[in-house]
Amino acid sequence: MIKKESRNDMRLVRHARVRKSIHGTESLPRLDVFRSNKNISAQIIDDENGVTLVAASSMELKLENGGNIEASKKVGALIAEKAKKAGITNVVFDRGGYLYHGRVKAFADAARENGLEF
Repeated sequence: MIKKESRNDMRLVRHARVRKSIHGTESLPRLDVFRSNKNISAQIIDDENGVTLVAASSMELKLENGGNIEASKKVGALIAEKAKKAGITNVVFDRGGYLYHGRVKAFADAARENGLEF
């Protein structure tokens, strides 16, 4: 019998599959992105120590619409600025099981333009 799973359940399966190979270290932390219908957030994580080094969200920016491409670009720029202040320049990008398209791509491009390398 085929079990129908929700879209988010399938995203979590893809995320677990990707996370087998992506691991953040102190010298090369993981940039994780999460998007919901209303907002987008990101964290730079050191998986070895289990610590979030830097975080940014569209809720933090108090945008009128935090779930669109413009908000994603602003959050990407914000996380890149915070990472610079924390002395982080290189990261491993974890798209969180989402397609590299739309808001996730806009976020990644903005982070790259503002100094993060991945």
